Amino acid sequence: METQQKLPARSSSDFSRGYSLLKRLSLFFGLALTGGVSDLWTKAVVFDWLGFPGESPRWWLLDGYVGVETAVNIGALFGMGAGFGLFFAFASILAGAGIFIWLFFFQGARSLWLTVAMGLVAGGIIGNLYDRLGLWYKPGMPAEWKSGVRDWILLAYGEYTWPNFNIADSLLVVGAIMLAWHSLTLKPPQEATLKAQKTDLST
Repeated sequence: METQQKLPARSSSDFSRGYSLLKRLSLFFGLALTGGVSDLWTKAVVFDWLGFPGESPRWWLLDGYVGVETAVNIGALFGMGAGFGLFFAFASILAGAGIFIWLFFFQGARSLWLTVAMGLVAGGIIGNLYDRLGLWYKPGMPAEWKSGVRDWILLAYGEYTWPNFNIADSLLVVGAIMLAWHSLTLKPPQEATLKAQKTDLST
C-alpha cells in the first residue's frame, strides 16, 4: 500500500517572496517624503499665486466643477474640531509613530500593498503636520491660522461645493481606501498558508 508522503509545512516567509526590509523601508520613506514635499510645494505655489483666503477670486480649471481657491482649515476633516489644531498635531505624531512600528517591528511591511498604503498615509501626515505645527505661519496673520491647514483644491457641482482640500488630504483618503480594500478582499497570511498546505497534500 502506497503511503502518501507528508510535505513539510510552509513558513509564512514563503508568501513574502522578494521581501527585503531595506527595499520596504526605501519604498515607505520614498512615498512619504515625495507625498509630503508635493503637498507643501503645491501649497506654497498656490498661496503665492492667489494669496490668502479672500484676496483673490476662485480660478476655475473646469468652470463650475474643478477649481483653485485658497482656504485655511482650523479644524480637522471638513472643519470639524476647530480650535484643536495642536491636539490634531499630537495625534498625527502618534499615528506616524504607530505606522512605523506596525510596519517594521510587527512586520506589516511584508505586504507590499500595506507598505504602499501606509507610505501614502505617512505622506499625508507629513504635509498636514507641517501646517498644524504653524511652520508656515507668519506674524500678522490671524491667530487662529497658527495651527490651521492650507487647502486649495476646489470641487463643485451646481449649488454644492465640496470643502476645500489639499494633496495631503488626498493621500490620506487613498491610503485609507487601500487599507479598507485590503481588509475586505485579501486573505491573512495564516489563511493563505493553510490553503496552500491543503492544496499540496491533495496532490
